[in-house]
Amino acid sequence: MRACAKLCPRTLCRLWWSSRLYCTENSSKLKIFDRNLKRKQRDRAAWLMRPNDSLLDTVAENLLDRLEDCKRTFPTALCMGGSLEAIMRSIRGRGGIEKLIMMDASYDIVKLCKESEQDLPNKNVETSFIVADEEFLPVNECSLDLVISSLGLHWTNDLPGAMIQSRLALKPDGLFLAAIFGGETLKELRIACTVAQMEREGGISPRLSPLAQVRDAGNLLTRAGFTLPGVDMDEYTVRYDSALELIEHLRAMGETNALLQSSKFLKRDTALATAAVYESMFAAEDGTIPATFQVIYMTGWREHPSQQKAKARGSATISFKDIQKEFGEGS
Repeated sequence: MRACAKLCPRTLCRLWWSSRLYCTENSSKLKIFDRNLKRKQRDRAAWLMRPNDSLLDTVAENLLDRLEDCKRTFPTALCMGGSLEAIMRSIRGRGGIEKLIMMDASYDIVKLCKESEQDLPNKNVETSFIVADEEFLPVNECSLDLVISSLGLHWTNDLPGAMIQSRLALKPDGLFLAAIFGGETLKELRIACTVAQMEREGGISPRLSPLAQVRDAGNLLTRAGFTLPGVDMDEYTVRYDSALELIEHLRAMGETNALLQSSKFLKRDTALATAAVYESMFAAEDGTIPATFQVIYMTGWREHPSQQKAKARGSATISFKDIQKEFGEGS
């Protein structure tokens, strides 16, 4: 596999962020996440990341499986944020991808992907690497056949805006594939942390990211202007030896707290109490603790005349009453 663009040096990465600073501060009035902190967490994750993470690999496989249901090919694809390495490992000729752009806001994540490129089996895919933010896509309109995001977009302050940019970057009949963590993710940790904070601090503060619910995903796709929207959900339960091992895994994935309206660190006694509550409430007989990860998969297309269109309201030629009579009231 060869790279069609050289990896951006760290200096250019800083220039990119400097040039986008004014836009970032003024483009969205509502800011939930500290994007600069998230970038630093992603940098750290590049050094902590497991060579093969079963959770990330499973999500990437399930997301890319959707390409096998498509009869057409996607020569030019952009993969942005999230688990880039897992996507690179899982592509394996799917979708007829010929040119693949790997993009992340973290220089170290992009560097890690480029270094691991030679060990991957995608020999016929021309791959380039860029450092950029999902909230400001540096690609031309109508230049891509496919946009992929695996477990990255849930950290954007303007998720609808990022999805609209993705749609605009797609050619007509281009495909958008995304996986994000849903609202039931880490529900055990949320409960344990709430109980511990009430015990030790007499109140609670936001410690985990607010996440979209399944019912919201379809509305997001429609709001972003995608046609033929599709949404489905999977829940994965990962077992850990302790709460500390769970936290280390979250750090390795770059999934630790980046909320603007929260203290950066949990007090030591509250953290210890959280681990104790977690184990007392959820530990199995073998001593392991479960952690739930809810993943919402989203599929959407850029509009094209060849796509199926919904029939006009009132155009039906048979009523539900007639169907009930035909198949019986109890069917």
